[in-house]
Amino acid sequence: MKTGIHPEYREVVFVDTSNDFSFVTRSTVQTREKVVWKDGKEYPLFKLDISSETHPFYTGAQTRITEAGRVEKFRQKFAAKSEAVKAAAVAAVAAKQEAVAKAKKK
Repeated sequence: MKTGIHPEYREVVFVDTSNDFSFVTRSTVQTREKVVWKDGKEYPLFKLDISSETHPFYTGAQTRITEAGRVEKFRQKFAAKSEAVKAAAVAAVAAKQEAVAKAKKK
């Protein structure tokens, strides 16, 4: 690797400000603040607005109602079209049966 062109890769403390959840991981993020971690060492500090601890996708708080609503909306939107297609198919089958019945009479 060339020297002087890569950012410093070091351990950083990330803190979720919404619930004070924190963790240490390696990162190249630039920070100005420092914090003393549970092990007594001083680490750079990066504050997060949201993390896996508070994000609705990871906590399970994300509602599935919206998905069900989308499916129902789709069904309502295309219900008339699908009914028309079904009616045409039934009419075609009835016409075939009628033609077969006429052919048998002859």
